Amino acid sequence: MDDTEELLSIGAFARRVGLAPSALRFYDDCGVLRPARVDAVTGYRHYAAGQAARAVRLRRLRAAGLPLVDVAVVLDGPRDAARDVLRAHLERTRRTADEARAVVEGFLREAAGAVERRGAWARARVGGAELASAIRQVAPAVAAGAAREEFPVLGCVLLELIDGELRLVATDRYRLAVRVLRPTVFEGGMRQVLIAAETARSLAEWAVRQVFVDVECEGEREREREAEMAGVRLRSGADCREVPAGVGGGGRSGDGAAERFPDYGLVLEGLEGLETGRHRVIVDRVGLRDAVAGRAGVVSLAVAVGDGDVHGDGDRDVGGREGGRVLEVAGGGRETVRLRAVRTGPGLRITFDPAVLVPALEAGVGPDVLLEIAAADQPVVVRSADQGSFTTLVMPVRECAADERFDTRRADGCDDGMAEAAARGLNTDG
Repeated sequence: MDDTEELLSIGAFARRVGLAPSALRFYDDCGVLRPARVDAVTGYRHYAAGQAARAVRLRRLRAAGLPLVDVAVVLDGPRDAARDVLRAHLERTRRTADEARAVVEGFLREAAGAVERRGAWARARVGGAELASAIRQVAPAVAAGAAREEFPVLGCVLLELIDGELRLVATDRYRLAVRVLRPTVFEGGMRQVLIAAETARSLAEWAVRQVFVDVECEGEREREREAEMAGVRLRSGADCREVPAGVGGGGRSGDGAAERFPDYGLVLEGLEGLETGRHRVIVDRVGLRDAVAGRAGVVSLAVAVGDGDVHGDGDRDVGGREGGRVLEVAGGGRETVRLRAVRTGPGLRITFDPAVLVPALEAGVGPDVLLEIAAADQPVVVRSADQGSFTTLVMPVRECAADERFDTRRADGCDDGMAEAAARGLNTDG
């Protein structure tokens, strides 16, 4: 860089190129857009004016839905490889657009009628398709079978109106799914509603046909300083759905620990304290899902492990391949699959139950998935690489060496769900 070239703060550069500062930090972590200078004392990033063109190209490629690993090829790879990547993505977007057009044409209708308002009710207005998608994303994390029988509250989806947001939450103690929607209209105070999973799924089938949906929750009732769960109804024009709230889908939730939904906020706050040493792996979401699905047993994910691993900027991954850009998916009676990946942090190997990981990947948003791994025995954050509205936490399984292979199982320490996380909020003991 020319020492005389203008340097911009991250905020000024973000405004110039149309990217959020958080996105610039993320792209720095991924190595696709490094700052020109980082202050050794404060850690503040500064960018050269000449980097604006690359940043704008990066923003436009991401806005077009190009996976991050393909963006790197377009920006830095050979011209032929870039052309192949762009042509393949163009074909994917054409197919997606055709499918979306067919869906939208089937759902479009004029919304009419005034919404009846009552002072005791809180209201949040969201798009019908958006609400349906959110329900379908979190619903796979709802508990079933013995876990639901033991803790009926885990068979529900928690709906919250709080801080100008509509949040949907579900957990079975091995997974935690949180989807945040930002309503165009938000009136009233905080509300919490438990909706049985079956009821929530039927609401998604209704909501997807609506242009918009008003989610209305009745007023809170204080009982021993804790707000009782509220009733809820969904409206679209003159069409109204009264929703049975609470465990079992009938009425409000009552007293007692059995009907208190786990405090998911404590779990998320606990993970924020584990930033130091966290691994980040970005990979094609559908590719990873297909690589994990159909395996008969636990699956291991590995990046730059073994003799080929070199930490830092000179990393190599398994087998001496350069760049640390391959994620190996192995185990479960299928051949090893290698996927292009972007990662930060040292080499790692972690194991999952496919029955837990695959639904989290299927419910994801966008072409890429970001795995944030604090440790092999801590919940793993599974989310879109640059869209933060949907987050899933997945508990890995413990790994044991046997016959020079990794034989994995849920150890006693994992049978209680999210291990230490459970003690911070995903327990059901109130």
